[in-house]
Amino acid sequence: MTIDLKGSMVAIVSPMLKGGQLDLKAFNKLVEWHISEGTKAIVVVGTTGESATLSMKEHCDLVSHCVGVANKRIPVIAGTGSNSTEEALYFTNSARECGADACLLVAPYYNKPTQEGLFKHFKLIAESVDIPQILYNVPSRTGCDMEFELVNRLADIDNIVALKDASGDVNRGKVLIDKCGDRIDIYSGEDALTLELMKHGALGTISVTANIVPNLMAQMCNFALERNFESAAMLDEKLQSLHRSLFLESNPIPVKWALNKMNKIGETLRLPLTELNGKFHVELIEALDLVNVNI
Repeated sequence: MTIDLKGSMVAIVSPMLKGGQLDLKAFNKLVEWHISEGTKAIVVVGTTGESATLSMKEHCDLVSHCVGVANKRIPVIAGTGSNSTEEALYFTNSARECGADACLLVAPYYNKPTQEGLFKHFKLIAESVDIPQILYNVPSRTGCDMEFELVNRLADIDNIVALKDASGDVNRGKVLIDKCGDRIDIYSGEDALTLELMKHGALGTISVTANIVPNLMAQMCNFALERNFESAAMLDEKLQSLHRSLFLESNPIPVKWALNKMNKIGETLRLPLTELNGKFHVELIEALDLVNVNI
């Protein structure tokens, strides 16, 4: 099973109203903006989309809604991972039924499975649901790590098509590309490392920064895919301060604060997340200024 996903793919936020409900009107505008600005795919209800605080119904409904808004103009990748294999199966089945183009499955968090447990978890989902599946390794959030030998085994399963590497180790990402890149695609899960991984053969990024400057991220990735690394590096240097500033507090706190100041969404996050601490406002504003985002 193959799917052609390359370039800048946004891990889109989930806008919320003051009462806590999902703000579908703002979400629709974000999707339209991304399509017009050159984003190559929408990743909905991932970490940046506050999947951990959405109800199961909200989760599935937002995937279905995003598929409808995108209307095949741009691929939709549904976040369907969970630390419960049964729940991940439910979300993945629902995404397939809703018409999502692919799924993003984060390594099960908190319960810290063994490598064999991770293998059986991903293998079961891949063999149970006929949809392209992208694995997601982010040890800093999950408390477990998808080691190379595990990824090497999973890469042979037909509908496991890619891996999002957010290990924070660029050399590790390069090894994954060298050893598994002929069987699965590798995407960056760390905006600041995207260009270095793409130089080595990664096909793009699932990006937080693209929420703020979708056009610049799309341009940078397009240059990298064209092997025009000089032009890509010029944009990447301009973006590095913003990449760092969007993680001054836990994602998606800074990115939702910035989008609110840009009049793209309301200010609401769901507890236990809270608004960006005032001591970080100036640093984030300065980073936005560097990419010509005035708030």
